[in-house]
Amino acid sequence: MPSVRVNALDIHYETLGDPADPPMLLIMGIGAQLIDWPDEFCQQLADRGFYLILMDNRDAGLSTSLDDLGVPDLPAILGGDPSTVAYSFADMAADAAGLLKALGVARAHIVGASMGGMIAQQFVIDHPDLTASLCSIMSTTGDRSVGRPTPEAAAAITRPAARTREEAIAAGAAASRMIGSPAYPASEPELRRRAAAKYDRSFRPAGSARQLSALLASADRTAPLHEVTAPTVVIHGEADPLVDVSGGRATAGAVPGASLVTFPGMGHDLPRALWPQLIGAIVGNAARA
Repeated sequence: MPSVRVNALDIHYETLGDPADPPMLLIMGIGAQLIDWPDEFCQQLADRGFYLILMDNRDAGLSTSLDDLGVPDLPAILGGDPSTVAYSFADMAADAAGLLKALGVARAHIVGASMGGMIAQQFVIDHPDLTASLCSIMSTTGDRSVGRPTPEAAAAITRPAARTREEAIAAGAAASRMIGSPAYPASEPELRRRAAAKYDRSFRPAGSARQLSALLASADRTAPLHEVTAPTVVIHGEADPLVDVSGGRATAGAVPGASLVTFPGMGHDLPRALWPQLIGAIVGNAARA
């Protein structure tokens, strides 16, 4: 399994496509792994002329676990005490930058989904020289007044950690069903297949909690996003219960010249029926670079 040593961590990655094509880095969200980018979705992106680099964030997938940092006190963090926050989005963006440098990539198209979109925003703020373009999907700016979850969606992703494989699969499928696209629902067997694949590859609830601590303690990126000059597209579902569409609208409003693409009936996922439009928006924005 390929990995690089970055910031004293092993960051696992996989690639797809022709290395001679323009590189595109894909970053996923809380508790997510690089396998959360659907294989066929990635293949279609590669077929459009991109060399894809998919990474597992620190504390997820096959990248280094940081269990020595303990489990964060999430209620205390919400109450304003950041003493148990494990690391920041700047740290996670630095992991991504280190990965690109280790692979000899001078500039890449940066694509992030959910918390991965927040990391991607931080990446282009901190590492503009490595950025060709930005695509922020179902994400938000860090402004607490926008992009808020419904109570039901928040509960679905913060329930107690499963104790068995079957519990993890059931909980994962239920959470995906809750936050998914109401107009494009995935079948129950498909949801369970995805949840099983994630569990069998890596199950790290403590890592997910540490990633969540980074999100809860993150600063509002609105002002620094005003300075972003890379071509930017913001993609969001109008029926997203986990990150309300106001988060996407705020992101697009913060980045000069950004395009906003929203989809009725799309929730917090990448429904297959919308892949042509999603891929078209990503590719079209990259072409602006």
